Amino acid sequence: MENARGLGRHLAQWLLARGETVHDVPATATARVRELSRGGRRKNDVIDAAAAASVALLAGDANPVAAEDLSTVLALLDERRANLVAQRTRSVNQLHALLRDLVPGGGRTDLTAAAAARVLAGLRPAGPVETARKAIARDVVTEVRDLDARLKKITTEMSRVLDEHGTRLPELTGIGPVVAARLLGRTGRAGRFASASAFANYAGVAPVEVASAQKARHRLPRGGDRQLNLALHVVALTQVRMRASAGRAYYDRKIGEGKTHNEAMRCLKRRLADRVWRTMIADERRAGAGPGGHTGAALSSSAAGSTPNTSSSDKSLPGPAATELTTSDPAA
Repeated sequence: MENARGLGRHLAQWLLARGETVHDVPATATARVRELSRGGRRKNDVIDAAAAASVALLAGDANPVAAEDLSTVLALLDERRANLVAQRTRSVNQLHALLRDLVPGGGRTDLTAAAAARVLAGLRPAGPVETARKAIARDVVTEVRDLDARLKKITTEMSRVLDEHGTRLPELTGIGPVVAARLLGRTGRAGRFASASAFANYAGVAPVEVASAQKARHRLPRGGDRQLNLALHVVALTQVRMRASAGRAYYDRKIGEGKTHNEAMRCLKRRLADRVWRTMIADERRAGAGPGGHTGAALSSSAAGSTPNTSSSDKSLPGPAATELTTSDPAA
């Protein structure tokens, strides 16, 4: 199936639920087959189906599609939480606008439902307009409290699913339940990436060399999964703010080498991507190991089947003892 993880996801999962084996065929691979077929580059259902089957069976470019699991549950919880956060932000902004007209100077910047309720309790409206504003503000405070309760409940559910998943991502410094849920939800099965470099490129944290007349420079690519990029940026920022963390030590070392703040952060995000990928691969190996300690067929990819090595540079990053990446990255 072409684009089985995108537009064809519903059909792919429907087939998997009924015992069928589904392979995802890249659109670029089917385009090569169509170009050699009759009709030039024109596309129709018959030619497209034949191209996808040819690639899947002969070219070897197809990837098996896995059934939805706990990673999908985490992705759904993360999406729901993001919607609730956006809704809460709108409600708090509306509350700020109402308090600005009721209280001189408005409310505090870090406004909470409890603080707004205390302010409203001390107000004595003068006239019908202020009375209406106060009534609406009280209603908005109730909405904010309800949203806070929902956010707390969904975070607790994330922690429960992560415990059921058995991942060790929360053991890494700077990764809590929310960030871990996003990393797993957006990545899915880490074994589908051939190496840590492939995962870093997918997450948009693999440095790209920039031509310069003075010295070799790198920047982050503008593509990749932006939500994964944001999650890794949050982890990097948290570690940099913790002066005793290994990530801060790595950041300081890069600053001492003459790199700017942005360049050092790019290096740290790249290293963290390696660490996250290796941790997820170790989780999949541990989950796929049978009673005798042998890895099951679910981890038959090149990434999961590679022999891990220990790198001295890994000591500069936090987390449990994990496997080494399959490819090195000199830019990091």
